[in-house]
Amino acid sequence: MLLSVLAGILLYLSFPPSPHWYAAPLGIALLVGVLTGWAGRPISARAGFGHGFLAGAGFFIPLLPWIGMYVGALPWLALALVCALYMGLFGAGAAVAWRLPRYAAIAAIPAVWAAAEWLRSSFPFGGFPWGRLAFGQSGSPLLPVAALGGAPLLSAAVALLGMAVLLLGAAIARRDIQAGAATVVSLGLVLGTAAAMAPTASPAPAGAPTLTVAAVQGNVPRLGLDFNAQRRAVLSNHVEATLELAAAVERGEQPRPDVVIWPENSSDVDPLRDAQASSLITGAARTIGAPIVVGAVLYNGDGTFTNSVIAWDPLAGPVDRHDKAIIQPFGEYMPMRGFFRLFSDYVDLAGNFVPGDSDWVINAGGVPLGIATCYEVAFDRAFATAVRSGAQILAVPTNNATFTTPDEPDMTYQQLAMSRVRAVEHGRAVVVAATSGVSALVRPDGSIIAESGIFERDVLVADLPLSTTLTVATRLGAWPERGLVAAAVLALAVAVARGREHAREDAGAPVPA
Repeated sequence: MLLSVLAGILLYLSFPPSPHWYAAPLGIALLVGVLTGWAGRPISARAGFGHGFLAGAGFFIPLLPWIGMYVGALPWLALALVCALYMGLFGAGAAVAWRLPRYAAIAAIPAVWAAAEWLRSSFPFGGFPWGRLAFGQSGSPLLPVAALGGAPLLSAAVALLGMAVLLLGAAIARRDIQAGAATVVSLGLVLGTAAAMAPTASPAPAGAPTLTVAAVQGNVPRLGLDFNAQRRAVLSNHVEATLELAAAVERGEQPRPDVVIWPENSSDVDPLRDAQASSLITGAARTIGAPIVVGAVLYNGDGTFTNSVIAWDPLAGPVDRHDKAIIQPFGEYMPMRGFFRLFSDYVDLAGNFVPGDSDWVINAGGVPLGIATCYEVAFDRAFATAVRSGAQILAVPTNNATFTTPDEPDMTYQQLAMSRVRAVEHGRAVVVAATSGVSALVRPDGSIIAESGIFERDVLVADLPLSTTLTVATRLGAWPERGLVAAAVLALAVAVARGREHAREDAGAPVPA
């Protein structure tokens, strides 16, 4: 039991702000070792579920404490333990898959992991993709795999590497030549694929068209859930930071940006209804001489709201917008409000937002810009749809003030890692603009050009490459994940059938032809 929990802790240690990406394959190796009797006789599916659940608790409880930062431990622990259930399903599936012949089992278990991640990322309430193995690999040599099959294939590659580590340990301990050969095959597949894809995950070549982008981090006056009560102060902070940038441009200290990107919730005062907010944004855009991408909360007139990103032209005003299509359950809206109120009064703090219908692209200054607002960056379909719809550069306007403090910054760095993975997955530069940090400018190879601190005012400016090329991952879309899920289902079906056949043989019953 303790080894299972330790495996989960190792998975947690692979995630930012920790730089120890290699802890993930070690965690997988330890967990699968427990599930397979250290690469010998596997345990039962029921016991596998228990060990997987314990590993999930060891992983998600330390990964997600920011969930309860201002609402208490109950939501944090409840979400962590629900996520652990999916790890339990992986544990059960891995225990069953180990009944297959050795090489088939080695291939099947990473597919079972990918299938468990797909399930958690999809159900219920649209899923919760936070904590996918891929998102801990932003500083890993495996990162180029994302350009081939996106986050699902990268997660599977990490799991396969973990299998190789396990088999290597077993081969050394038992002097098993067959296990050693399997290890070489596994390592060759993972590392060879990463090496082959590395040229596709590189900075744009010299002479590629560029866009001068400014990411504005205006900061928030106070921490906590009441930052939205400070709406005009937050808007003023971003206006002032933009005017300061304009002054620096006039002094020749900064290049003039082609587009300025503000964070999510930078104008919680609806600028389409509030004349003062509209005037402030227009004035800032005219002073800087560039369109501003504004994160705004818009009132729909029926008691609901949309979390929107508006392209605000200096002369024409609002010209395009993205309404957040994947909204956060228990935060931006409350599913089954009456039921969950039985457990906590905090349900009434949830918003009344509705999802938009978007292709995740807005036009800002003549450039198609892909937008994934905060939580959306965790979902594969957001930027995949944007890039296939023509986005040449990507942006993540986000507001992490509710989930981050100077002493507990994990959430915002975990989210930045997702943006780095998405950059490689789609071969696009990514702009992360956060109200309170961390903001960053990311190259198409996932490396960081510039990065802000947290809870400070900052402006990041750089020339970022534009691209119209599609990576293999973008072209394939969801097919790598579908293939992994199908492979997992097929492998488990065969393993179950083999188990029943062996049970009949052991009982002396005739085996059907």
